[in-house]
Amino acid sequence: MDLDLDGDTLREECGVFGILDHPDAAALTALGLHALQHRGQEAAGIVTYGEGQFHSERHLGLVGDHYTDAATLARLPGSAAMGHVRYSTTGETVLRNVQPLFAELSEGGIAIAHNGNFTNGLKLRRELIANGAICQSTSDTEVVLHLVARSPQKSSADRFVDAIKQMQGGYALVALTRTKLIGARDPNGIRPLVLGDLNGSPIFASESCALDIIGAKHVRDVENGEVVICERKADGAVTIESIKPFPPRPERVCLFEYVYFARPDSIVAGRQVYTTRKHMGMNLAKEAAVEADVVVPVPDGGTPAAIGYAQESGIPFELGIIRNHYVGRTFIEPTQQIRAFGVKLKHSANRAEIEGKRVVLVDDSIVRGTTSLKIVQMIREAGAKEVHLRVASPMITHSDYYGINTPDPEALLANQHADLQSMCKYVGADSLQFLSIDGLYDAVGGIPRNAQEPQFTDHCFTGDYPTPLVDLVEENGRSPKQLSMLREAG
Repeated sequence: MDLDLDGDTLREECGVFGILDHPDAAALTALGLHALQHRGQEAAGIVTYGEGQFHSERHLGLVGDHYTDAATLARLPGSAAMGHVRYSTTGETVLRNVQPLFAELSEGGIAIAHNGNFTNGLKLRRELIANGAICQSTSDTEVVLHLVARSPQKSSADRFVDAIKQMQGGYALVALTRTKLIGARDPNGIRPLVLGDLNGSPIFASESCALDIIGAKHVRDVENGEVVICERKADGAVTIESIKPFPPRPERVCLFEYVYFARPDSIVAGRQVYTTRKHMGMNLAKEAAVEADVVVPVPDGGTPAAIGYAQESGIPFELGIIRNHYVGRTFIEPTQQIRAFGVKLKHSANRAEIEGKRVVLVDDSIVRGTTSLKIVQMIREAGAKEVHLRVASPMITHSDYYGINTPDPEALLANQHADLQSMCKYVGADSLQFLSIDGLYDAVGGIPRNAQEPQFTDHCFTGDYPTPLVDLVEENGRSPKQLSMLREAG
């Protein structure tokens, strides 16, 4: 399931990267962000520290649009850098919201970027403004900056810890000071963050694929509720300190990292994403078998699951849909006539592998169902005899508040129809089946779901939110869309 203009799909969240004590810090950060581009395609920013001051380059658009020329990198000197790729889950898409955000504080400058969402961010923002704070953006990250600035603690690291103790939600944070690179994960570990090493230079990244692109070693995951402080001492030595300021609790990684967000070649919480997605497809074949002639993935998200489905079922796998990777937003936005082409701008049916055949169409997930409808129609128009849609995740029945821009619950396909048969009729398939929640748990190496001791964060499928949804409660039941509008209004 890929990004689509009609809003059917889940939106990418964000990605963070940081490196300390390397002469090519800015260039390596640009490469790391390039590897994380799938997590956010609206904007990218890099902050470095060198020559006695901080330097910042923030731009709307893709990493490759701004950080590949020598002139831009020359404006980012220094041996310490951090960066961010963004898809907005809170705040409008304008330059003032592009991370990392930077501020000069009494203890020196600090830059902060995060992946995820704070479920009490709006409440804290209002309290800060009521007490005299002046907010320049509508990003949750600025709340952290204000909390750091107002902390009574003395060191920058202690101020950072003091700030995140006040935050709730799912997040992975990276901060840069004159001498420190700091990484942190929320107490539940909803969002991933890895610690890497490149010849003695410590690195933080949202996914391990960002380490691979620069030849860095994957040391370990930053643990849930852990703050890791990397510091360059006056003598040039680099130290790494771990702080655990929260009461211990089990890690609960968001299952959507395995279903959709993470790159297939990444390792998340010790699990190879590609392998887990293949297992999802294998379990789907066991749970939802059907007589067919060919298994076709919806690229690119459905490909690993479709391979697993084909291997388990013995039905041949074929690329029955060809994806055009070179269609950008600017090309498809100008006119309604162009937008009307819809899914065909990104996907084309491979008629030779479809015509006259019974097709198992495998996708990773369905949100609103509008793209699924168009793809099923496209497969039928290519001459398919039957189209059986199989989804390698459970039905999405609840919105996300931890960094995934899902729609209001009433806009989700599973909530718009009374049963599976109605959903199937809407998308135009001959049959429709979803992977069970236990099948998903099994695919990622877990035991059957236990509501008393959950191993993962699965709220989109079950409504079991791991943190209080403070902002929603304060807004008296307002919808996520209304909440978003309030955030953008500041």
